[in-house]
Amino acid sequence: MIAFLSSPGIYRAVWRWHFYAGLVVAPFLLILAVTGAIYLFNDEINDLLHRDLRIVPAAAQSVPLGAVAAAAATTRPGSKVTRIDTPREPGRSVEVFVTPLDGPPLRVFVDPGTGRVLGSYVYARTLVGFADLAHGSLMLGDFGDGIVELAACWGFILTVTGLYLWWPRGLGGLGGILYPRWNRFGRAFWKDWHAVVGLWSALLIMFLILTGLPWATFWGDLLRRGTDLAGIGYPASHRLHGAAPPSTVGETVGNAAPWTLERAPVPASDPHAGHDGHGMVSQAPEGRRLGLDDIAAILERHGMRPPYRLSLPRDSRGVFTAITYPDQPETQRTLHIDQYSGGILGDIRFSDYGWAAKAVELGVQIHMGNYFGRPNQILMLAACLGIVVLTVTGPIIWWRRRPKGRFGAPAPVAAPRLRTLALIVAGLCVIFPLAAASLVLVLVADHLGRRVTAAVARLASPRHGR
Repeated sequence: MIAFLSSPGIYRAVWRWHFYAGLVVAPFLLILAVTGAIYLFNDEINDLLHRDLRIVPAAAQSVPLGAVAAAAATTRPGSKVTRIDTPREPGRSVEVFVTPLDGPPLRVFVDPGTGRVLGSYVYARTLVGFADLAHGSLMLGDFGDGIVELAACWGFILTVTGLYLWWPRGLGGLGGILYPRWNRFGRAFWKDWHAVVGLWSALLIMFLILTGLPWATFWGDLLRRGTDLAGIGYPASHRLHGAAPPSTVGETVGNAAPWTLERAPVPASDPHAGHDGHGMVSQAPEGRRLGLDDIAAILERHGMRPPYRLSLPRDSRGVFTAITYPDQPETQRTLHIDQYSGGILGDIRFSDYGWAAKAVELGVQIHMGNYFGRPNQILMLAACLGIVVLTVTGPIIWWRRRPKGRFGAPAPVAAPRLRTLALIVAGLCVIFPLAAASLVLVLVADHLGRRVTAAVARLASPRHGR
């Protein structure tokens, strides 16, 4: 096997695949790296750019949650409050999600000490919001999400093939292998930096990709369903076993949902619950929704104190859903509350998750730079910067090595070697289905290209001319 991988033919084949995949994927990986680096510091950036909305004098007492929501709703007549994010620490504002009758959704900021509205913005029109949306879907919806997933999968494959190409095959010293040679110029200079940065950032990049993929539509759905069916994902009370629920936590609360519960079914409120003599003391009259202050009191009684994200019912069967989403996921908790009776319809904690779901939640928080503070941010930033360097130096190497006026791609390899390489890459693509599908398309295109080139060559040959 070692001799097989060391053969010049395999090296050329890997180089050819690395070359083409790199040129196609590099722009998307660059976008992901830059937007990801911005989002790593989302709180710091938002505090800098929107300090007047986010920072307030610390208050000894807060106004009731209902008053906060009412104040936010007055910013647009007829608007609807859909979610309230309570402050994570004193001296910060309440963030209220408001849907106007017309126009895009707003995020309204309210001083919890006075109930005064500080202002609002459209999330997608902020720097952090733009980076967030571009990072997840290139702002192209489901189509963009597929492109991002495909780019991430091929980014992982590029990293693996890059390590293979980097592997020393001689005794020429460590320059250009473990560190760049400062006396090199031109293409050699860029090649050294590409190889060395790729080496030192490879593991971080692969970790970044693997911990980001659970949020991808196709790959993430397969992972979620697989862990669900295996009993190592959702809590037992929320397993779907492949069934599609009428409403999910993700649909109800949006990006406030933990990954583990994003596809978990949401219980329904009962307008007639609690009116047979067995209801809670705090229940509302039949068919009337409890107020936000009632819900806050219920949360307090059940041990859920701010900071939490509270999503309001979308319709008459909806529920209040409160989620604690801390930087350390071990204290995650989700409560579903009947909007009429105040009864607890669901109480899911991190300890209820299966081991795979716990691992994903932990990975997501590290991916976002949250888990261990500033060092976590710096570590993930290093991975982003590594991707930036690789996606810039790679095309520069190609541009400097190509003959003038020609594309300069590595020469095609023999068909048997190509088939062998395809089997190797296909094995790697087992965990990346979208990459496997794109690989099939590329193989077909490559095969057709060879046949067309050969046919043109035959037609142009002198013998054919006679």
